[in-house]
Amino acid sequence: MFIIKALVEKVIELKNHIFILKIFSPEIASIINPGEFLNVKVSDSNYPLLRRPFSICDAEGDFIFLMFNIFGEGTKILAHKHKGDLIDILGPLGKGFNLLGDFDTAILVAGGLGVAPFPYFIRKIGKSKEIHSFIGGKTDKDIITYGMKNITISTDDGSLGIRGNVVELLEQNVENLKSKRIKIFGCGPNAMLRELRELSIKHNLNCEVSTECAMACGFGICQGCPIESVNHPDKYLLVCKDGPVFNMRDIVI
Repeated sequence: MFIIKALVEKVIELKNHIFILKIFSPEIASIINPGEFLNVKVSDSNYPLLRRPFSICDAEGDFIFLMFNIFGEGTKILAHKHKGDLIDILGPLGKGFNLLGDFDTAILVAGGLGVAPFPYFIRKIGKSKEIHSFIGGKTDKDIITYGMKNITISTDDGSLGIRGNVVELLEQNVENLKSKRIKIFGCGPNAMLRELRELSIKHNLNCEVSTECAMACGFGICQGCPIESVNHPDKYLLVCKDGPVFNMRDIVI
């Protein structure tokens, strides 16, 4: 884990206040794994006070890419960074996706900004596994395909792709996919993750999900990001330290 003043290379607006922040950090870029995150101090002042956690969207060479939307003052500040600005980053943090194991095909299920951790996932898994991406959003404006592969889309209003939510879309295709040795990887709103949990149990499929939670320290000291555990003797795990990626059967969302 490093605390680094990293140089901003550029900020790109993908669409509708969705941004990619490219930062120079060779120390972190060389050791990160898909699904891990950074805790970012967005300004030099004490406002906003807390760091903001961001999934590592991608890494290439000495550069790290973060994807975010403007949600509050912190992300608004981040969106207005310029080339040469310094930002204080802490990471890599958490436990990421397990890309090893007994599967040939990775099924990526993303709702809205839930695509954020998957471009680096796709880069790292390379050609060793087949990949299918199921992406959902409320409308066509919520669909993000940056860095994704073999994409099938659903929207709640039917404005793009199949009408319905992304778990319903996966349900329509799951029997065909079960002819392969598959593993599901999900990221998105909690409502989506709950439906994905039910689907994975119903069809007896291995499923890992990236969760999110408001947090402060990012490494387990403040105990501020609990998630209910199915089997853990203390009943709760910490999203920042034990996750943010969990096997879906191990947690309650």
